[in-house]
Amino acid sequence: MSTERNADCVFCKIIAGEVPSTKLYEDDWVYAFKDIHPQAPFHALVVPKRHLSTLNDFADEDVELAGRLMLTGKRLAAEHKLPGYRVAMNINREGGQVVFHAHLHVLGGRQMKGQLG
Repeated sequence: MSTERNADCVFCKIIAGEVPSTKLYEDDWVYAFKDIHPQAPFHALVVPKRHLSTLNDFADEDVELAGRLMLTGKRLAAEHKLPGYRVAMNINREGGQVVFHAHLHVLGGRQMKGQLG
């Protein structure tokens, strides 16, 4: 698995251990950590170790990586005994993306409302 980095990306720096984080899970493909501005009692971010700015940068050959992001979200929910949870990915500024390194939000620990927010 490629671990290409962007030297200016805060998530790449977190993966490299240059910026502190509360690690929840790591394998050869993904790194998961607690969000520093949680929107729910449990709020984790799951990021690919390879720098991809948005979901739009995933290619057909990234299908396994995309699956690993989702399954890591499921793993975190199970490990934290969340009876229900939400996974979400914001794409581009118009979609609410703030950090331009693709990442999956995993939220739970409270009743999630019918719409995002």
